[in-house]
Amino acid sequence: MFENIEYGEREDPRKVRPTSTFDMDKLKSTIKQFVRDWSEVGQGERDTSYKPIIQEIQRLFPDEQYDVSKVSVLVPGAGLGRLAWEIARLGYTCQGNEWSLFMLFSSNFVLNRCEKVNALTLYPWIHQFSNNKKSSDQTRPIRFPDVNPQSLPINSDFSMVAGDFVEVYVDSDSWDCVATCFFIDTAHNVIEYVETIWKILKPGGVWINLGPLLYHFENMANELSVELSYEDIKSAMVKFGFHIEVEKESMQTTYTENDRSMLRYVYDCVFFVARKPADLYNVEDEQQSGSPPAAKSPRRESTYSLT
Repeated sequence: MFENIEYGEREDPRKVRPTSTFDMDKLKSTIKQFVRDWSEVGQGERDTSYKPIIQEIQRLFPDEQYDVSKVSVLVPGAGLGRLAWEIARLGYTCQGNEWSLFMLFSSNFVLNRCEKVNALTLYPWIHQFSNNKKSSDQTRPIRFPDVNPQSLPINSDFSMVAGDFVEVYVDSDSWDCVATCFFIDTAHNVIEYVETIWKILKPGGVWINLGPLLYHFENMANELSVELSYEDIKSAMVKFGFHIEVEKESMQTTYTENDRSMLRYVYDCVFFVARKPADLYNVEDEQQSGSPPAAKSPRRESTYSLT
């Protein structure tokens, strides 16, 4: 799907290497993402995680004042694509970006192959052997998808791009809004994310973020990891030039929670809206041309189609 290789053109991938514990953990996590993003059971999590972001987008870019189809929204770390799908359903031009092949294969399946509501069944908690009150809790089924992913308006502009966020998005002044949810702590160096978002936002564009700082590469062997506090990240954002317009340092939500487990985690998340000033552009370009540089289109080389 991503390498443009037909079946049979390379060795059977099952013979390449045995399945690792790391891969199995990723698989289990991805299965739980179906619950969070595409089941009725995950509605509560979506309300606490996605809804504040969507409400801010609608507040900042209301359809009474904007042709929302021309408002471009990027969702890095899109996972199985529900947040990006919901934004596109409202009429905005929206693109999700994801690096994990587990998530990409699964989002492609949901978005392009699922048409009937609650037609498929998963057993997402079958691998959880601890903290079960009832045996039936471990084996209970979850139905998905709770909506028809094919039900987007026919004129919707919605896409998903496979690749590393920092490497894929390199064109300046390309997006009206970047929406990040449980994403910035996936960075090896979170300042790279801040720098990239600053670069790709159009002057006057906004960055909306909700999430914790559970750094994914902390204490992982042979992996660079810079773990900054939110205070330090905020300081870096201000030095880049961001204006913090909305800030809430305590918004509680869960993440792929098993609501019947005897052990449940609650994240006390930070939520903010930061704006790249509208009057900011390259002075050198202005001196040479007499006008600010034109916005460029985002790269789409690695996009898979949504049919």
